Amino acid sequence: MTDTEVIIETHDSLSDIVARDWDGCACPEAVSGARPIDPFTTYRFLSALEQSGSVGPGTGWQAQYMTVRQGGEVIACAPLYAKSHSQGEYIFDHNWAHAYESAGGRYYPKMQIAVPFTPATGRRFLTRPGFEHVGRAALVQGAVQMAERHGLSSLHITFCTEDEAAAGAAMGLMPRSSQQFHWVNAGYDSFEGFLAQLNARKRKNIRKERRTAQDFGGEIVALTGDDIKPAHWDAFWQFYQDTGARKWGTPYLTRAFFDIAQDTLRDDILLVLARRDGRAVAGALNMIGAQALFGRYWGCIEDHPALHFELCYYRAIEHAIAHGLDRVEAGAQGEHKLARGYMPVTTHSLHWLADTGFAEAVARYLEAEKDAVDQEIDILTAYGPFRKTKVEDNL
Repeated sequence: MTDTEVIIETHDSLSDIVARDWDGCACPEAVSGARPIDPFTTYRFLSALEQSGSVGPGTGWQAQYMTVRQGGEVIACAPLYAKSHSQGEYIFDHNWAHAYESAGGRYYPKMQIAVPFTPATGRRFLTRPGFEHVGRAALVQGAVQMAERHGLSSLHITFCTEDEAAAGAAMGLMPRSSQQFHWVNAGYDSFEGFLAQLNARKRKNIRKERRTAQDFGGEIVALTGDDIKPAHWDAFWQFYQDTGARKWGTPYLTRAFFDIAQDTLRDDILLVLARRDGRAVAGALNMIGAQALFGRYWGCIEDHPALHFELCYYRAIEHAIAHGLDRVEAGAQGEHKLARGYMPVTTHSLHWLADTGFAEAVARYLEAEKDAVDQEIDILTAYGPFRKTKVEDNL
């Protein structure tokens, strides 16, 4: 092997990869102790999914983590999975699967480069600084060759960055546009400073909504790091099960995930709880990145008006302002977020389909879909809550 030769390997367990090698690609900014930009691609987060049995045999997410070595050093890696269904992805391809199988093909299993159950934008081609070009090329080539070798229908890279989407398209992958709602910090010094930028009606509605929520008969606390205790996860597990059962039928994460999170992830977590009569009755779980707060899960055992909005959206905004974060990503879907200051943004994915005829049909669909997504974002932006004039009643 020469110093320039590239070696691509796959691993069915993250334990086969040295943590510092993975994180050297996934979060090189954190080597010196800084907070990772993306908490979801860290070794500790992906390991928690695997160790807890949230991914692995029987889940439909079979790990095939990919690493790229050059000169004996890991220069790139990717969270690659063999998928036997399309659940927990949030970039929907159910119609593709139905069309492919109706034509006599076998859509599953497929390959997926993604963070399971996590609709948050981040790098998917994880490379050491300075190895972006060779690392991305090797990961794409390796994943496509793996899919071809096993006769699989497709490869999907979901919630990648805009830069990765452009690079992937240049390598022959099909780019796809989707939409989410994010709150962007325009340098606000307080929540009131943010409200001052909204039109009078929306500003009034949010203040009313917050008063209603905070009048639920208890207290709201925001916890992170050592302030999070094991007992908090007992309560949150009830919330998560309730929401998971209603949304997905079966919750994606196991109870063991939250125990591991207490041990290895609590510094990455902001847990907002509503407590009444000595017990937690509702909660929202967020992951903290160096630049963004990522809203992930919400649940409750008591229904109180507007409490969901307070815990999930307004407390997240307050945290972002207080800690100088650039934005809050509030997860997938939800046009109700627009009225609360979360504006539409484009998210990206990349796709490869083995069947050329099917790929051509999907490519035409993606072009039309992109136009529709762009138009919808323009329309929603126009209906946003922010002031259209510089002078407005200060209610």
